[in-house]
Amino acid sequence: MVSTLRQSQFFYTTAPQPCPYLPGQMERKVIADLAVPNADALHNRLSRAGFRRSHTLAYAPVCATCSACTPIRIPVHRFEPDRTQRRTLRHNADLHAMRIPPITTPEQYALFRRYQTARHTDGDMATMTGEDYRSMVEDTPVETMLFEFRTEAGELMIVSLIDRLEDGLSAVYSFYNPDLPRRSLGSLALLFLIEETARLGLPYLYLGYWIQKSRKMSYKSRFQPAEILTHGVWHTLDAEA
Repeated sequence: MVSTLRQSQFFYTTAPQPCPYLPGQMERKVIADLAVPNADALHNRLSRAGFRRSHTLAYAPVCATCSACTPIRIPVHRFEPDRTQRRTLRHNADLHAMRIPPITTPEQYALFRRYQTARHTDGDMATMTGEDYRSMVEDTPVETMLFEFRTEAGELMIVSLIDRLEDGLSAVYSFYNPDLPRRSLGSLALLFLIEETARLGLPYLYLGYWIQKSRKMSYKSRFQPAEILTHGVWHTLDAEA
Protein backbone atom coordinates (compact mmCIF):
# COMPACT_ATOMS: atom_id res chain seq x y z
CA MET A 1 0.00 0.00 0.00
CA VAL A 2 2.74 2.47 0.92
CA SER A 3 4.55 1.90 -2.38
CA THR A 4 1.36 2.76 -4.27
CA LEU A 5 0.92 5.94 -2.27
CA ARG A 6 4.49 7.03 -2.91
CA GLN A 7 3.68 7.48 -6.58
CA SER A 8 1.55 10.55 -5.90
CA GLN A 9 2.68 11.86 -2.53
CA PHE A 10 6.03 12.98 -1.17
CA PHE A 11 7.14 11.01 1.90
CA TYR A 12 10.11 11.65 4.14
CA THR A 13 11.54 10.05 7.26
CA THR A 14 12.42 11.55 10.60
CA ALA A 15 15.76 11.19 12.35
CA PRO A 16 15.95 8.34 14.89
CA GLN A 17 15.06 9.29 18.44
CA PRO A 18 14.36 7.38 21.69
CA CYS A 19 11.10 5.44 21.62
CA PRO A 20 8.52 6.82 24.09
CA TYR A 21 6.98 3.38 24.65
CA LEU A 22 9.75 0.74 24.74
CA PRO A 23 12.96 1.42 26.70
CA GLY A 24 16.15 0.94 24.75
CA GLN A 25 14.50 1.22 21.34
CA MET A 26 14.88 3.99 18.79
CA GLU A 27 11.91 5.16 16.74
CA ARG A 28 11.79 6.55 13.24
CA LYS A 29 8.71 7.65 11.29
CA VAL A 30 7.71 8.10 7.68
CA ILE A 31 5.70 11.29 7.28
CA ALA A 32 3.40 12.72 4.61
CA ASP A 33 1.96 16.23 4.42
CA LEU A 34 -1.86 16.27 4.50
CA ALA A 35 -2.12 19.99 3.72
CA VAL A 36 -2.80 19.24 0.07
CA PRO A 37 -5.82 19.27 -2.25
CA ASN A 38 -8.20 16.36 -1.53
CA ALA A 39 -6.68 15.94 1.93
CA ASP A 40 -9.59 13.82 3.17
CA ALA A 41 -9.15 11.30 0.34
CA LEU A 42 -5.43 11.01 1.05
CA HIS A 43 -6.10 10.72 4.77
CA ASN A 44 -8.53 7.85 4.15
CA ARG A 45 -6.00 5.94 2.05
CA LEU A 46 -3.21 6.46 4.56
CA SER A 47 -5.38 5.46 7.53
CA ARG A 48 -6.27 2.15 5.87
CA ALA A 49 -2.53 1.65 5.34
CA GLY A 50 -1.81 2.10 9.07
CA PHE A 51 -0.90 5.80 9.23
CA ARG A 52 -1.98 8.20 11.98
CA ARG A 53 -2.60 11.95 11.86
CA SER A 54 -0.93 14.66 13.95
CA HIS A 55 -1.72 18.27 13.05
CA THR A 56 -1.33 18.50 9.25
CA LEU A 57 0.86 15.40 8.95
CA ALA A 58 0.26 11.67 8.62
CA TYR A 59 2.89 9.32 10.01
CA ALA A 60 3.73 5.64 10.44
CA PRO A 61 6.64 3.94 12.25
CA VAL A 62 9.53 2.62 10.15
CA CYS A 63 11.89 1.60 12.94
CA ALA A 64 15.02 -0.28 11.89
CA THR A 65 15.11 -2.87 14.69
CA CYS A 66 11.53 -3.01 15.97
CA SER A 67 8.03 -3.66 14.58
CA ALA A 68 6.08 -3.54 17.83
CA CYS A 69 3.74 -0.69 16.78
CA THR A 70 0.80 -2.48 15.20
CA PRO A 71 -2.18 -0.59 13.70
CA ILE A 72 -5.42 -1.66 15.38
CA ARG A 73 -9.11 -1.04 14.73
CA ILE A 74 -12.44 -2.25 16.10
CA PRO A 75 -15.09 -3.68 13.73
CA VAL A 76 -17.83 -1.96 15.69
CA HIS A 77 -20.83 -3.99 14.52
CA ARG A 78 -19.21 -7.14 15.93
CA PHE A 79 -18.12 -5.59 19.23
CA GLU A 80 -19.61 -6.94 22.47
CA PRO A 81 -18.63 -5.25 25.76
CA ASP A 82 -17.37 -7.62 28.42
CA ARG A 83 -18.50 -7.60 32.04
CA THR A 84 -16.00 -4.93 33.11
CA GLN A 85 -16.91 -2.70 30.18
CA ARG A 86 -20.63 -3.04 30.88
CA ARG A 87 -19.93 -2.01 34.48
CA THR A 88 -18.00 1.03 33.24
CA LEU A 89 -21.02 2.08 31.16
CA ARG A 90 -23.34 1.71 34.16
CA HIS A 91 -21.05 3.67 36.49
CA ASN A 92 -20.93 6.57 34.05
CA ALA A 93 -24.58 6.74 33.08
CA ASP A 94 -24.64 10.28 34.49
CA LEU A 95 -22.23 11.57 31.82
CA HIS A 96 -23.43 13.05 28.55
CA ALA A 97 -21.34 13.44 25.39
CA MET A 98 -21.75 16.30 22.95
CA ARG A 99 -20.13 16.72 19.56
CA ILE A 100 -18.63 20.17 18.99
CA PRO A 101 -16.39 21.77 16.32
CA PRO A 102 -12.60 21.43 16.77
CA ILE A 103 -12.24 24.72 18.61
CA THR A 104 -10.36 24.80 21.90
CA THR A 105 -11.33 26.44 25.19
CA PRO A 106 -9.42 27.33 28.37
CA GLU A 107 -11.56 24.76 30.20
CA GLN A 108 -10.35 22.00 27.90
CA TYR A 109 -6.73 23.04 28.24
CA ALA A 110 -7.00 23.07 32.05
CA LEU A 111 -8.25 19.47 31.97
CA PHE A 112 -5.54 18.57 29.47
CA ARG A 113 -2.86 19.94 31.81
CA ARG A 114 -4.29 18.04 34.80
CA TYR A 115 -4.29 14.82 32.78
CA GLN A 116 -0.71 15.24 31.51
CA THR A 117 0.60 16.15 34.97
CA ALA A 118 -1.02 13.10 36.54
CA ARG A 119 -0.51 10.47 33.83
CA HIS A 120 2.26 11.45 31.39
CA THR A 121 4.82 13.65 33.14
CA ASP A 122 7.65 12.06 31.15
CA GLY A 123 5.99 12.45 27.75
CA ASP A 124 6.44 15.12 25.07
CA MET A 125 2.90 16.41 25.60
CA ALA A 126 3.54 17.25 29.26
CA THR A 127 5.19 20.53 28.26
CA MET A 128 2.56 21.63 25.74
CA THR A 129 1.43 25.23 26.10
CA GLY A 130 -2.05 26.53 25.46
CA GLU A 131 -0.99 27.45 21.93
CA ASP A 132 0.44 23.95 21.41
CA TYR A 133 -2.87 22.47 22.50
CA ARG A 134 -4.80 24.82 20.20
CA SER A 135 -2.59 23.76 17.31
CA MET A 136 -3.10 20.05 18.06
CA VAL A 137 -6.88 20.45 17.86
CA GLU A 138 -7.46 23.20 15.35
CA ASP A 139 -4.66 22.76 12.80
CA THR A 140 -6.34 20.05 10.77
CA PRO A 141 -6.81 19.78 7.00
CA VAL A 142 -9.38 16.96 7.31
CA GLU A 143 -12.84 16.51 8.83
CA THR A 144 -12.26 16.65 12.58
CA MET A 145 -14.51 16.96 15.63
CA LEU A 146 -14.40 17.04 19.42
CA PHE A 147 -16.59 15.22 21.90
CA GLU A 148 -16.96 16.68 25.38
CA PHE A 149 -18.30 14.49 28.19
CA ARG A 150 -19.92 16.31 31.09
CA THR A 151 -21.73 15.51 34.30
CA GLU A 152 -25.31 16.63 34.79
CA ALA A 153 -23.89 19.60 36.70
CA GLY A 154 -21.81 20.58 33.67
CA GLU A 155 -18.35 19.50 34.87
CA LEU A 156 -16.05 18.59 31.97
CA MET A 157 -14.77 15.03 32.43
CA ILE A 158 -13.46 13.82 29.05
CA VAL A 159 -12.43 15.38 25.76
CA SER A 160 -11.93 13.23 22.65
CA LEU A 161 -10.37 14.50 19.40
CA ILE A 162 -11.73 12.47 16.48
CA ASP A 163 -11.27 12.35 12.70
CA ARG A 164 -14.03 11.25 10.34
CA LEU A 165 -13.02 8.71 7.69
CA GLU A 166 -14.92 7.08 4.84
CA ASP A 167 -14.98 3.76 6.67
CA GLY A 168 -15.03 4.86 10.28
CA LEU A 169 -13.84 7.21 12.98
CA SER A 170 -10.22 7.64 14.03
CA ALA A 171 -9.53 8.27 17.73
CA VAL A 172 -6.73 10.85 17.53
CA TYR A 173 -6.40 11.69 21.24
CA SER A 174 -8.48 11.61 24.42
CA PHE A 175 -7.83 13.00 27.89
CA TYR A 176 -9.90 12.98 31.03
CA ASN A 177 -10.19 13.78 34.73
CA PRO A 178 -7.31 11.77 36.25
CA ASP A 179 -8.64 11.87 39.81
CA LEU A 180 -11.48 9.37 39.37
CA PRO A 181 -9.89 6.00 38.51
CA ARG A 182 -13.00 4.03 39.55
CA ARG A 183 -14.90 5.59 36.65
CA SER A 184 -12.44 4.14 34.06
CA LEU A 185 -12.92 7.24 31.93
CA GLY A 186 -10.39 6.19 29.29
CA SER A 187 -12.33 3.00 28.63
CA LEU A 188 -15.59 4.93 28.67
CA ALA A 189 -14.36 7.23 25.91
CA LEU A 190 -13.56 4.27 23.67
CA LEU A 191 -16.86 2.53 24.45
CA PHE A 192 -18.74 5.68 23.51
CA LEU A 193 -16.75 6.06 20.27
CA ILE A 194 -17.53 2.45 19.34
CA GLU A 195 -21.23 3.21 19.82
CA GLU A 196 -20.95 6.49 17.90
CA THR A 197 -19.19 4.81 14.98
CA ALA A 198 -21.95 2.20 14.78
CA ARG A 199 -24.63 4.89 15.07
CA LEU A 200 -23.13 6.64 12.04
CA GLY A 201 -23.32 3.38 10.09
CA LEU A 202 -19.54 3.15 9.76
CA PRO A 203 -17.68 -0.16 10.13
CA TYR A 204 -14.47 0.69 12.01
CA LEU A 205 -13.08 2.67 14.92
CA TYR A 206 -9.36 3.18 14.35
CA LEU A 207 -7.38 3.22 17.61
CA GLY A 208 -3.88 3.98 16.40
CA TYR A 209 -1.11 1.62 17.43
CA TRP A 210 -1.24 -1.40 19.71
CA ILE A 211 2.03 -2.28 21.42
CA GLN A 212 1.73 -5.56 23.27
CA LYS A 213 4.68 -4.96 25.61
CA SER A 214 3.80 -1.34 26.46
CA ARG A 215 1.48 -0.74 29.41
CA LYS A 216 0.40 2.56 27.87
CA MET A 217 -0.64 0.93 24.58
CA SER A 218 -1.49 -2.73 25.29
CA TYR A 219 -4.95 -1.94 26.76
CA LYS A 220 -6.43 -1.61 23.27
CA SER A 221 -6.56 -5.38 22.85
CA ARG A 222 -9.18 -5.52 25.63
CA PHE A 223 -11.76 -4.28 23.14
CA GLN A 224 -12.76 -7.40 21.25
CA PRO A 225 -13.00 -8.39 18.52
CA ALA A 226 -10.18 -6.26 17.18
CA GLU A 227 -8.32 -6.24 13.89
CA ILE A 228 -4.62 -5.53 13.38
CA LEU A 229 -2.63 -4.69 10.25
CA THR A 230 0.38 -6.88 9.50
CA HIS A 231 2.18 -7.19 6.16
CA GLY A 232 -0.41 -4.90 4.58
CA VAL A 233 -3.42 -7.05 5.54
CA TRP A 234 -6.05 -6.43 8.23
CA HIS A 235 -6.92 -9.57 10.20
CA THR A 236 -8.50 -10.53 13.52
CA LEU A 237 -6.30 -10.17 16.59
CA ASP A 238 -6.06 -13.27 18.75
CA ALA A 239 -8.20 -12.57 21.82
CA GLU A 240 -5.48 -14.07 24.03
CA ALA A 241 -2.83 -11.61 22.83
